[in-house]
Amino acid sequence: MIKLIGIEKVYDSPSGKVHALKGIDLEIARGEIYGIIGLSGAGKSTLVRCINMLERPTAGTVIVDGQDMTKLTESELRQARKSIGMIFQHFNLLSSATVYDNIAFPLKLSGMNDTDIKKKVTPLLELTGLTDKAKQYPAQLSGGQKQRVGIARALANKPKILLCDEATSALDPQTTKSILDLIHTINETLSLTVVVITHEMQVIKDLCDKVAVISDGVIAERGSVLDVFTNPQHPITKEFISVLLSNDLPVAFRGNEISQDRTPDSLLLLRLTFLGETADYPVLAQMIRSCSGIECTMLFGNLDEIHGVPFGRFIIGLSGSDEAIRAAQDFLNGQDVKVEVIGYVRRNFAAVD
Repeated sequence: MIKLIGIEKVYDSPSGKVHALKGIDLEIARGEIYGIIGLSGAGKSTLVRCINMLERPTAGTVIVDGQDMTKLTESELRQARKSIGMIFQHFNLLSSATVYDNIAFPLKLSGMNDTDIKKKVTPLLELTGLTDKAKQYPAQLSGGQKQRVGIARALANKPKILLCDEATSALDPQTTKSILDLIHTINETLSLTVVVITHEMQVIKDLCDKVAVISDGVIAERGSVLDVFTNPQHPITKEFISVLLSNDLPVAFRGNEISQDRTPDSLLLLRLTFLGETADYPVLAQMIRSCSGIECTMLFGNLDEIHGVPFGRFIIGLSGSDEAIRAAQDFLNGQDVKVEVIGYVRRNFAAVD
């Protein structure tokens, strides 16, 4: 549905040229919810604006639904953009217009008559839960309701693609969830392709099928949300995921030296990742039964789901003879479990007194 080939964007600034995008290649399939995540200034908003050509790339090709957007005239672009809806962080509503008129605005611009406009706006009010707000003005609405108006307006021309540029950044967590649920419903019921720009990993986890991580104008990592979330490769990806899944040591060990060699009174700390059915298996209980002389301490645990797939992350501490610890590690490595060796760390007993 969307294909970006060698996209570059260079801005002129008083201090010289700024390379916002550096040869981006990206494909987004029809009907996908695709997330693009990055820190402020990484280039993610510039990238999404290149899709609808609000920003014309310095170099590269933008193909949307088989059409090369970079070769269109301005009048052809205006027509092509009708198939691309966009919602923004700060809603961009007309303060002097009612909810109904805000949604109807792009239809009026296209010259549609009032009867046909009503036929289009009424179901959009129902879809977005705004039927009882049709005659109200933006100043009378909550942030979540304003974003629902923005979504309904973006859908007025029956687009094939919905671009969401930090659409939930100005909302509280509960409202964010309701907006993400609405976008997911729209994706399913209208078969829209959705591109989500965000700096929040929780949004990617809850909504998207695939994700690209952008850093300094290049794509650092991409893949299914499940793969990227459970096995991040790039440091920037690990940084985003650490917001949801802390890589910090448990409090009782924090600040102490980590050694790859055994030290007196230390535990060997392992970080275990369980995925799918493995998350429900009693792997640790089996390890203790199978490896005599091993003692296992659960130090941290988290269970979650990503698109219905169970996902668990634990930190355990092992103690016992060298032979017993090696046997326990061998057992875990033979299971469908990702094992990361943190190292030998002494417990800081003062931290738990």
